[in-house]
Amino acid sequence: AGAQPAPGAPEPPGREAAPSGRSAALRARMEERLLAARFRYINQQLYTSTSREAAQLFQSDPEAFEIYHRGFAQQVGRWPENPVHRIVRYLRRRPASLVVADFGCGDCKIASSIKNKVHSFDLVPLSPLVTVCDMAKVPLAAESVDVAVFCLALMGTNLQEILEEANRVLKQGGTLMVAEVASRFEDVRAFMNAMAQLGFKSISKVCPQVCPVLLGTGCTGPPVAR
Repeated sequence: AGAQPAPGAPEPPGREAAPSGRSAALRARMEERLLAARFRYINQQLYTSTSREAAQLFQSDPEAFEIYHRGFAQQVGRWPENPVHRIVRYLRRRPASLVVADFGCGDCKIASSIKNKVHSFDLVPLSPLVTVCDMAKVPLAAESVDVAVFCLALMGTNLQEILEEANRVLKQGGTLMVAEVASRFEDVRAFMNAMAQLGFKSISKVCPQVCPVLLGTGCTGPPVAR
């Protein structure tokens, strides 16, 4: 008779190991698809509701915000360049005395990457640096910041209200920086015209070759009369 395994010895891997591995891989793919599907659903909700309704959504379902940002990070990770890095490089070339307001800050990449004073706003605090609020009503005094930033954060059906709020907090001659996927705008020219009506003038509009789906827009000008 052949040698018997010692008592308590582990069984050698057999044909059962392969199905188990395949099952784990299948489960992981299913979980990833479910995450992607829920991210798309939440993303659609954010673009088709007001900023106030979005705040209520995340208050009633805190897990939704984490799922959204996980899906968001996966999506941006496939791009040649994350636009927040371009914004950080720009701000590092500007005086450290400038005060920045980051609308829809997420994980506060800007605040953690520059020396400037940064007011970081979002609907849920992914970081202790975040001030939770509606982007259309931030807790800042009028004309109190030098730079306002929207990095992949122009969401909600009340965009005019949100941009008017950024305009309100900007100092005379302040700078508004917008980085957004080009598909966010049905008509880029119409968006730029709307910005001009708020009192801004375009100083740059860049569709970088490294990431042609992104639209980077820098605007500066005097706030309109209130």
